[in-house]
Amino acid sequence: MAEAASVLDGARYTGFVTVTDAGPRGMITLRGDLASDKVAAALREVTGLAVPGQRRVLAEGETAVAWMSPDEVLVMVPHAEAPTVAERLANALAGQFATVAEVSDARAVFTLSGGMADAALMKLCPVDFARLERGEIRRTRAAQVAVALWRSGAEEVTLVCFRSVAAYVFGLLSNAAAPGGETGL
Repeated sequence: MAEAASVLDGARYTGFVTVTDAGPRGMITLRGDLASDKVAAALREVTGLAVPGQRRVLAEGETAVAWMSPDEVLVMVPHAEAPTVAERLANALAGQFATVAEVSDARAVFTLSGGMADAALMKLCPVDFARLERGEIRRTRAAQVAVALWRSGAEEVTLVCFRSVAAYVFGLLSNAAAPGGETGL
């Protein structure tokens, strides 16, 4: 079996913000009734985490669960664990009106780090970053493409996009973080 590789092979750009290809990440979409006790129990049994509240990301170690919509969460685990976690979730939800799909290889993940990450992202995304709290997620767009992003640290934002547009998004983020492009925030 071939070793997992990120689409941009760990690309990194350092400007007034550092943009990094976060590498392969295991991702599983779980769709179902998030208010269901059975869905909550399956998620907790398999990941150790609860169903997150609206627009929230819960994380412990390398495992995270992100609210994506009223009937969808994104489960994130180490890439190599994704097939097993997806299978365990599907088994735990057998007989429930729910779907589980591993989407790891269809996504790319970037981190923006530095005190001006918000300033770089404001150029691309219609999000009120001044109000974006740590652990809060937004589904939005970066220029022309769909992304999800959340404040993953005090001076860090994590962004997920489709793998097919990863090079475009990396270019956008790098350009937005280029020295001399600071917005004065």
